[in-house]
This record gives sequence, C-alpha cells and structure tokens, in this order.
Amino acid sequence: MTRPAIIALAASILSVSLTAKDFTVTSPDGSIRTDVSVENEVSFTVSYGSDTLFRSSGISMILRDKTLGLAPEVKSARNGSFDRTSDCPFPISDARIRNNYNSLTLGMKGGYSIEFRVFDEGVAYRFVTDLGGTVEVLDEELAASLPAGSSAVLSLTRGFKTSYEQPYSDIRIEDFRQDGHMSYLPVLFKTKGEQSGKEYSILMSEADLDDYPCMFLESDGKGGLRSVFPKCPLAFGEDGDRSLKILEEAHYIASTSGSRTFPWRFLVISDDDRVIASNHMADNLSSPCEIRDCSWIRPGKVSWEWWNGASVYGPDVDFESGFNLETYKYFIDFASKYGIEYLLMDEGWALSTRDPYTPNPKVDVHEIIRYGKEKGVGVFLWLTWLTVENNFDLFGTFEDWGVAGVKIDFMDRSDQWMVNYYERVAEEAAKHRLMVDFHGSFKPAGLEKRYPNVLSYEGVLGMEQMGRCTPDNSLYLPFIRNAVGPMDYTPGAMISMQPEVYRSERPNSASIGTRAYQMALYTVFKSGIQMLADSPTMYYRNPECTEFISGVPVLWDESKVLEAKAGEYIIVARRSGEKWFIGAICNGKERERTFSIDLGFLDEGREYGMTAFEDSVNSGRQAMDYRIRKTAVRSSDALQIRMVRNGGWTAVLE
Repeated sequence: MTRPAIIALAASILSVSLTAKDFTVTSPDGSIRTDVSVENEVSFTVSYGSDTLFRSSGISMILRDKTLGLAPEVKSARNGSFDRTSDCPFPISDARIRNNYNSLTLGMKGGYSIEFRVFDEGVAYRFVTDLGGTVEVLDEELAASLPAGSSAVLSLTRGFKTSYEQPYSDIRIEDFRQDGHMSYLPVLFKTKGEQSGKEYSILMSEADLDDYPCMFLESDGKGGLRSVFPKCPLAFGEDGDRSLKILEEAHYIASTSGSRTFPWRFLVISDDDRVIASNHMADNLSSPCEIRDCSWIRPGKVSWEWWNGASVYGPDVDFESGFNLETYKYFIDFASKYGIEYLLMDEGWALSTRDPYTPNPKVDVHEIIRYGKEKGVGVFLWLTWLTVENNFDLFGTFEDWGVAGVKIDFMDRSDQWMVNYYERVAEEAAKHRLMVDFHGSFKPAGLEKRYPNVLSYEGVLGMEQMGRCTPDNSLYLPFIRNAVGPMDYTPGAMISMQPEVYRSERPNSASIGTRAYQMALYTVFKSGIQMLADSPTMYYRNPECTEFISGVPVLWDESKVLEAKAGEYIIVARRSGEKWFIGAICNGKERERTFSIDLGFLDEGREYGMTAFEDSVNSGRQAMDYRIRKTAVRSSDALQIRMVRNGGWTAVLE
C-alpha cells in the first residue's frame, strides 16, 4: 500500500530566497543545526552546538530514467514548524508523545522534493515524489562521514539474508573494510566533538518504511559509510519448509508509485545516552494508525514452552510432560494463576509445519483454546512465514477457532517483497482481529504504529540464543534495537549463571547474568508482548520472583531514563497508574557499580512502599543469589542502587 505524498507543515510557512545555494534549519531549542547545500548534488551536515558531527557528501535517488538529487534545481524552499502532543494508544514507553520540529522542504525541478525535519533530539530527511505512474528505483545513495576516530556499534552480516541476530561489534569506522560485510540498521555511532571535546552518541535508523526495502550500511572504502539495499526478488525456488530461495532478482531495489513519500532516514543525537534510550523519533516520523477499532488489541505477557522444552515436573505433575495436551493445560493453569494473558504454542502444535489447518492430535489445539478461554488465557500460534504465504486464508480460520494471535517466523529478509509481506500480514490479521509477533524479523520501522496489532518484533540476539546472549551485548539493546521500537527478547530465566561457569541446554535452560538482572529486564526492555520463557515448574519454585515479574505491565503512562551509558548500564523508571517500577542492569566490565538515584519524579508529599530485588553479597560468583528489601521512600529521598558484574536491581513503588 503506497500513501500519497503529503507534507505536513505548521501554518506559519516562510519563503526562502531561491537564489540561495545553502539552507539552514535548526531544532526548536537551537541545539542541533542542519546545513543543506545544493550544488552539483544535495549534501548536508549536522552540528550539535559548535561541533559538526555528521556529513553527507550526497543524497540521491537513482530512477531508471533520471537521478533525483543530481544537478538539482531548487524551485521552492519552505521553512515550517510543528508542535503537537498526542496520545499513544498502546504505549510501551509513554502514553503521551510530543512531536516538535522545525522543517525545511526543498521543491526541486523534475517532480520531487526533499524534506528535512530537525528535532531537539535529532534530524531526519526523506524524498517525496510527484511523478505519477510507476517508477523503478535502481538505488538510493547516502554517503556519510563522521569526525576522525569515530566508532560504530553495528551488527555485521555478509549478506542480505540474515536472522538479524548478530552480536554487536564496536569498531572504528576507519577500520570498517570492504570485505563483504555490511550492517543492518539501527547503528549507534560514538564520536567526539572537535570543538567542545564532548562525547556524543548518534543512533541511525529509518521510519515510515512502506513498499520499499530496508537500508543497510557498508564501508565506502575511504573511511566513511554508504547505503546499500537488497534488490527486489522476481522468482523463487524451494528451500525446505521455512523459506524460499531467490532465483532471480530485478535490476531495481523497488518498483513503486511515482507519487509518494519515501522512508525517513533519521539520526538521534545527544551527548547524553539517556536521550538515545528514551527517544521517540521512529514514532514521530511514522504514519498514523489505520485500524479504526483497536478495542480488541490487548498487549500483555505470554507463557511460552519452547525455551524450556515444555518441561514441567514435580509432585503435582502425574503425566508425561512435553508438547501434549496435558502439558499445555498445565501452562494455562499457571498463566491463569498469575494473571498472564496468553499462552504461546510454538512449533509442534500442527501435524506439519506446512499445514496450518490440521492440529497435532497429541496437542488438540481446539481443546487448548477452549480451556484457555475458560481460564481467561488467550492462545498464540507459531507459524513459518512461508506457511502463512501459502495459506493466506488461515487468518479467517484462526479467527473462527478463537486464536488470539500469531507468531510468524524465519522471514530473514528485508527486500521490497518481504517488507510488503509484513504489511499484508498485519492488514489481513487486523481484519480478523488477530495480533502479530514477528520473529526472524527486521527492526521496527513504523508498521507497528499503522497496525498496532503488531505487538513486537524479534530480530535481536535475545535469550533464546542461550550462551550467545550476554549482558555485554544486551546492554547495547536499550540504545540501539529497543530504541526504535518493541523488542521480543524473551526474558524470564530462573536459572542464572555468571559467564565463566555458564552451561545450558533445554530443558534445563539458563541465562547469563544475575537473578536481579533477569527480573529487571521486564522494566528495562520494551515490548507489547513480553514472554515468561521459563517453565511453570521453575516459576512455582520461585514464587516471590514470579509474583513480581508477572505484575510488571507492558504498557506505561510515562518513562524516565535515570542513568545510562550505552553498552555498560541503564536505570529506567516507568509508571503505570500510581505504581512506579524501576529496573537497572549492567554489563560485566566492572566488579561492582553503585548509583544514588534522585526520586524527585515521585509525587511530592506521598509515601511509597518499595519492594526491591537486588544483587546480594555472593551474586558476583553465584548469580542465583539475590535479596529482597522492603522499605518506605519519598520523593525527597536518594535511592541507593548496587549491582555486581552482569547484575541488576528492580523494584515496585506503590
């Protein structure tokens, strides 16, 4: 679905001299400035205060018959401003979001324009065309450079087919070579201002992605970076039950409407990593909700059997556990007891991965759905994307069955065809009141705002990757992957280990990091669907922890990032109603970290009862160790937080 080209500006639009070759637009608070130069090409630089932090030597869009941005002629130039605070219907961070920017729109000869928006937290630009008919986009060029010595935290892959689960690599941009590696977005740059000496973080991603491939970055061979895109596939061949081989590619990256807005390319910029972790750029740049009635969409928590191997045991289990009816009913009873909204049935519920209409008789999905409704627990069903594509009428069937949602897996691509597949799924699922969790997926880029029945995306090196999932890597997630939208990380391990002694294999699955670290993830990480990945047996054995994490909401009225350093630590406070939750996690770089947190965000004059789970004296060696502390606090207090290596701290204040 391609939307018409609409440029939203405030009422006060100012004319700019068309003889100018250079244009400037600043953020509302004046801290960020974007200078646009129009000569043989369109280029721009971004400055924060006195420091120039990002330079683009040229932005262009290469069509079959011409190149937009090459030898450009400016026909019109308009400055505008916009400031609106809106309600977020399903807030995984803040219920009200302010969208405030100044803009510059350059209308070019040749039926296109380039729009820049500059926010207090960053910069965005996009192409807008009014060419009519259909156009073939052969390529879109963005060549970027940062100050010497800058580094990039990115996920390296050798091809466009990827699970988006690569660990982060922190490398100097000058050392990023043309050796076949590229990185998918988002990417976090670290640089230093030449004038001020300040250290800055720059998060780069894209938004309002529609009928167009995802952008990747590769080395330009000269110490900078350039954009690269997958070609549009034309023909496919068999490749097992989960995917297809691409047999033929087009010469273009997209064949699309000639009159449309193209995706935003945006940068979040700050000398304070708290801003990176709390930004709303992707939301503010994406198109509004397209579902008229969203009353049936219910984000929540999920009990999940895959990570723990459907292994329940103990004196109350008098049946052989596994992927069978009795075990799933046991999961439903657990979910009902703790107010967990959903059960996810992963691979095995159907007799064949290719056939979504014939349930496995050992499982009896119809009885599980019936029993779940009796207990107030909805059911999500896992599917491969290929099964969905080959059986697109299954959404109507699942609605008739009473299914709550679907988890769709193994897309592992982000070319134009696959981006459109996500949208077709979201739209069709919405018609049948089904929620969606995308796995094997690229990052959020606006679809979840247009179709809020898309609750989350995986595409992250999360806990299901066992020993590959380390706090050293996960401490980048709030500043990169989760900073652009919901993230299905699948937390909830009740077996915790420090990395040097880590051993894990299903059904005895374990996590790296302390117990308090694992519990804090429910407040730190943002997702419209949040897994409880461990076995009900383990949760029953840890009732205090289970009561706490099952009570952490997935939707929030407001959030505050209290302390943050990308890759090292983050402390977040989130409010739901009159309750505040605080979550803190850190990596393994230091043996111990301590923080003094100002509680001034609490209501003045009120006393709050605080129940905290924190690392104990032996947690640095025995990660299972934790202690519970209960006390009363007020807004005038300073809260003392201590975390060991790979540790955490979490609390509820009410």
